[in-house]
Order: sequence, then C-alpha cells, then structure tokens
Amino acid sequence: MKFGPASPADAIGGVTVHTLRQGSLVLKKGTTIGPAEVAALGQAGVKEVVVVRLEEGDVSEDVAAAGIARAVAGEGIHVERAFTGRANLFAAKAGLLVVDRAAVDRINGVDEAITLATLAAFKPVVEGEMVGTVKLIPFGVEAKLRDLAVEAARGGALRIAPYVIKRVGVISTLLPGLAPKVVEKTLKVTAERLAPAGASIIAERRVPHDETALKAAMKELLGLRAELVIVFGASAIADRRDVIPAALSGIGGTIEHFGLPVDPGNLLLIGNANGLPVLGAPGCARSPVENGFDWVLMRLLAGLKVTRAELTGMGVGGLLMEIVTRPQPRESLEPDGNRHVSAIVLAAGRSTRMGGPNKLLAELDGQKLVRIVTEQVLASKARDVIVVTGHQAELVEKALAGLKVTFVRNPDFAKGLASSVKAGVSAVPKQADGAVICLGDMPMISSGLIDHLIDAFAPDRGNLIAVPVSDGRRGNPVLWSRRFFNELMVLDGDIGARHLIAKHNEAVAEVPVEGDGAFLDIDTPQGLEAARGG
Repeated sequence: MKFGPASPADAIGGVTVHTLRQGSLVLKKGTTIGPAEVAALGQAGVKEVVVVRLEEGDVSEDVAAAGIARAVAGEGIHVERAFTGRANLFAAKAGLLVVDRAAVDRINGVDEAITLATLAAFKPVVEGEMVGTVKLIPFGVEAKLRDLAVEAARGGALRIAPYVIKRVGVISTLLPGLAPKVVEKTLKVTAERLAPAGASIIAERRVPHDETALKAAMKELLGLRAELVIVFGASAIADRRDVIPAALSGIGGTIEHFGLPVDPGNLLLIGNANGLPVLGAPGCARSPVENGFDWVLMRLLAGLKVTRAELTGMGVGGLLMEIVTRPQPRESLEPDGNRHVSAIVLAAGRSTRMGGPNKLLAELDGQKLVRIVTEQVLASKARDVIVVTGHQAELVEKALAGLKVTFVRNPDFAKGLASSVKAGVSAVPKQADGAVICLGDMPMISSGLIDHLIDAFAPDRGNLIAVPVSDGRRGNPVLWSRRFFNELMVLDGDIGARHLIAKHNEAVAEVPVEGDGAFLDIDTPQGLEAARGG
C-alpha cells in the first residue's frame, strides 16, 4: 500500500488520508479522488494532497473488515455492512454472548492493522445489540493478513447462547422476624431478573427454615416441571451441612459448588437434582443491584453448564460494589434518505389530574387537543402514525376521524404510561428503523420539531436517541432507534423512559428548540386555561 503526497492530477484513484479544508472546499477523509475532486482541488488552489493507494495483493479496509467479521460471527450473530473500515456485529436474538477469548486474541495478534473488540463474555444481550466490532486501522491491508485473521477465527469467535430455561420454581424459607414484605419484594425482583430471558416463576412456596419442609417443597416444584429451582433462605448458607445444601442432598441431589469469589454474591450454592439446576441464593439476590447471582443465573437460563473452574475463575472483576455498566448502543442502519421512522401518539390516559374530563378531547382554538397533536405528526417526515387509545377509546378515535392513522387499543391503559408505550412499540412496522413517541396532550409540538428529531437521527454517527432540549432541559417527543425497542417493552407503571435516556446518554442527540412546545403538556384545568391564553 502506497502512502504519501501527490498532485491532484496524480492522486486520481487514491483515497484521502486527512480531511482537507481550504476556502469553501471541504474534502473529507476517505474520499476517493476522481475528476470532480481534481477540479475542485485545482479551483481551491490546492497543489498537493496526501492519499493512500492499494497495491497488487492488497484489499480495501471495508473488504478486509467484512471478511474478518463474517468469520468471527457464529450462531446468532448478524454482521452489518462494512463502512469506513469498520464492520459491526449484532445479536440476532436475545441471549448470552459467548466469546472464544483465544480466538479473539489470535485475531488481534495477526497484525496491528487488524483489531477486534467485543462486549464482555457472558453478557446478557437483547436482539439488535452491538456485541463486537472489527476495525481496520489503515485504509487497506495485505490480503494474506486478512486471510490469516479469517483463519484465526476458526468458525466463529462469537455466538449467542439463546435462553432455554423458561419455567422457574422459587422457594422461600421462613424464620421469625422475616417480614412477609421481604419475601414479596424478593419475588418481584426475581421475576424482573427472569423477564429478559423470557422465563417466569411457575410456582413459589414458603416453608419453615428446616430440612424436612424444604425437601418436600423441592420435590413438589420439580414435580411441577420446574426447569430451575431457586431457594432463598431466611438465613444465609453458612456451610455445606446447612439447611439448604442438606435438603438438596436429602432428595438425592448433588452439591456442585458452594461459595463464589464475587462480592456481593459470595454465599451462593449451585447444585442439581434430577439433572436440573438448583441454586441456593445469596442474600444479595434479594436486591435488583447486579451481583454474583446474576452471573450464574443468566448462564443457567441460557443452558450453559457452569463448571467449578468457571466459578472459581470469576474473582478477577468480581468486586462489583463500584461497577457502573456502560452499554454500547450502536447500530448501523440504512443510509440517509432511506431511513424509516414511525410515530406513536399516546392517547390512552385517564386524565386523572383534570378532575374528570378527558383532556385529549378538550378544545383549543376550536380543535380537540389530540387532533392538533396528531395532525402535526402527520405533517412531519414520519412515514406512518400509530395512535394508542384506551380510556374513552371510541371518543378519541372519533375525534381523529378522517386522518390516516393506525389505531391500537391498549386494554391495560389503567396500568399507566408504560403500557401504552409497549402497545405502540408492538405495532411499529418491522421495516421501521425507529419511532418517535409523542404525548397526545402536548398541543404545542410542531411537525418542524419532529422533523428536526428525525434529521438528527444518525446511526452512522451513533445518534440513536433524539431529544429536544432547551436551557439544559430535555423535553418531548423523543425518537428511539429500534435498538431500544426491547428495553422499552419492559417498562412498567406510569413512568416513561427517562431512565433509559440517562442510561444510554452516549447515544443521545440533543436537538436545540425554542419556546415551550417540547415541555408544555396539559395535565390540569389550569394548564388548559393557560394554553388558551386565559
């Protein structure tokens, strides 16, 4: 590969190494020099430009990155089109990311020009989540080096282990002083842990903290075809001869390992009965905060055998008290102009703060609020519009008569905003790259504001969430990449997705706006009067 300066005429066919700015001319890094570029350079008075040229036996950065990425991708991994020397790998289904560390090291050891980075091994991922990236450092590489990297992958360095365990039984042992609300909270937290894997609690039992009662409960749950049994002890397991391990042995089960070099999570017991996994949970498993229990639980849900060697090898990185998860929500979508963004208008609420009337049917300047919002959405660049109805659905739909929208009724509207978000996201067409979620009680939003959000939605630059901002405040509506649909689908209650914006802050594109349109929602009679100018 040749690298160096050349006159514009001699640079034809070369690729620019740096972004060049001179006068009104901006020639970006990575541009292939052709006749048009030569003319522009000459007009700008540029005498020399630094370019790189491939030689015989070389392959371009995109060709090399794509070939290596395809070799790296195992079962459940999807490779996006290579761009600027980078080929990103994504999970094609939910599950655990399994990484062949030796293969990754072999690939990175081929040559400094070739790099492969992945998420942490055994990280739970959702469909569409980025799990790895192949990046070529120079603009091209010798084909023989590309071939060595492909060989180093040896049939796939990354794969997704899908979740296979769906039926979970839970036993809580009881002692005087253990409040019932502690058990209830534990069940709730456990159900939330299981949900991303598509698993659920099929039965739960509460028994005295003694070996006889616990043995009976274990047998019962296994008889109900539980594929995994989790035991939460009223007292932490202190020894292999304690109540929980003794009960497991008492029904013919096997204790595979007790203790874990992960903190929190030290007092975890893993065993099996009738060939099925049994977990004696540490006390920290009652909390939703990440702990060693999560590491073992998710592997078991994915059908992965957790060996003693793997358990004892968790010590490096096992001190979790100060860990802050930093997801990498990046994805590559279609080029500008082909992007498909849907719009969701949430119009299912009960207007409880209005004291009775449905605020969406209130009028402003002779038009009902929900129609004002929906017409602005229809006038935007959004390809299609979904309106979620629930409370007084017939009246809301009648207020929107004649508009080209798709109605989706949310039977669970009384459970809060999250249920309507999920109903709307479920109805987004499969070809959509993202969706802008609009509140039906914000009559001051404009089609222009929505267009600005859509324009700011730039996956190639990592802009996967677009949010209007004024004076440091983030408002509505918010545009979400499809990458986050799975996370939106597990929202609960009457709280929106603000915490997801904070969680994925590196993926947020802030769109400056003027006025109060992105912040004014009509919640009270006083708010409605203010909007009317009263």
